Amino acid sequence: MTRVAAVDCGTNSIRLLVADADPETGELVDLARRMTIVRLGQGVDRTGRLAPEALERTFAACREYAAVIKEHGAERLRFVATSASRDAENRDEFVRGVLDILGVEPEVITGDREAEFSFTGATKELTGRDDLARPYLVVDIGGGSTEFVVGDDGVRAARSVDVGCVRMTERHLVQDGAVTDPPTEAQVAAMRADIEAALDLAERSVPLREAHTLVGLAGSVTTLSAIALDLPAYDSTAIHHSRISYDSVREITHRLLHSTHAERAAIPSMHPGRVDVIAAGALVLLSIMERIGAEEVVVSEHDILDGIAWSVA
Repeated sequence: MTRVAAVDCGTNSIRLLVADADPETGELVDLARRMTIVRLGQGVDRTGRLAPEALERTFAACREYAAVIKEHGAERLRFVATSASRDAENRDEFVRGVLDILGVEPEVITGDREAEFSFTGATKELTGRDDLARPYLVVDIGGGSTEFVVGDDGVRAARSVDVGCVRMTERHLVQDGAVTDPPTEAQVAAMRADIEAALDLAERSVPLREAHTLVGLAGSVTTLSAIALDLPAYDSTAIHHSRISYDSVREITHRLLHSTHAERAAIPSMHPGRVDVIAAGALVLLSIMERIGAEEVVVSEHDILDGIAWSVA
């Protein structure tokens, strides 16, 4: 067993996994999982730069994670940064800050590499299950981008497109510095058009409709699962490998798009950092399911973070 640490820094959240990995058995034993909403991608779509307050929130989380990594004595650490830091002009400032705190340089990976990590993390434990037909379509709906990966035992085709819950919210649902509450029909239509264009782009290189099982990853999808299951609080054990029907996703998406901030915040399983962006994330998932004719989505709590850990091991 090798004790490893993995950090996934995305547009909306930063997450840490410390685990013991056994490459021979394919077993990954969690010692610590942490998630902090830092909204690193705040304003990046509009300004092209990482905001000072977003950087400070991210560095504060890194300091907390450094203590957890030290406590568990991880032998190796890999820090991967995704959409927001790919897009930002001042990403060098981000790189220097992480290096000072954690002692490793963040790898600002390509969307295709991100997709490979997501696929490995989500499907490694699905091998041998008779109830889930292959090939899989793994969809990782992040804050700034969405990754599409089709594969069996490995990746067959992958594509990252710039559609995510934070980017769509900031681009289409914000007026006068605040999220419209609830969105107008025109705003939703514009957001939907953007998502459909991104799906067209993804389909040029990834055979989305050839997949037999849709696997959904990341906070928007897991939160939808928690709502569908009517959980009294967020419960990753109940959410992991749950199956949410298309009808349920459609009903919840409609409800979220027509609700106020207060109504969304009152959902017991809703993380405060997702209240303003969950409707956009839900619409991305619904659009994907409609595009490929999926009757359900298999929800996974294991994703790019687990893939990063395996790459270290």
